[in-house]
Amino acid sequence: MTDDGCVFCSIVRGRTDASVVHEDESVLAFMDLRPVNPGHLLVVPKAHASGLEDLQPDVGVQVWKVAHRLGRAMRRSGLRCEGVNLLLADGEAAFQEVFHVHLHVIPRFAGDPFRIHSDWRVHEREQLDVSAAAVRSGLAALGDTQA
Repeated sequence: MTDDGCVFCSIVRGRTDASVVHEDESVLAFMDLRPVNPGHLLVVPKAHASGLEDLQPDVGVQVWKVAHRLGRAMRRSGLRCEGVNLLLADGEAAFQEVFHVHLHVIPRFAGDPFRIHSDWRVHEREQLDVSAAAVRSGLAALGDTQA
């Protein structure tokens, strides 16, 4: 885990400007420079973590708690917000561009330009069961006894 040249670490340290909306001991939330919609926020851990593998579980919980609160606040903000997407891209294949964990809080409204394109068809139970077994195997490899 290195923070050399990490723009989010630079923001956390106050070396790069950001429009901050929340700060606590472990998390910082600020406006996205390339917002999907007005109010689009990023919630980042203050300690550098390139991806979920590097993120301390308690800090991950705080990231989601803050995002939950900000999503609720968004609806009361006066900004156009009929719904909220929470989006975290982990890894290059997931389109992560800044390799410091960050959770997007995106205000949504009918007719906005944001789209996630995919084939959302229903899969057969057998296929879903195979995938579920693979994930349970991954949990066992982590030594997790709870999901």
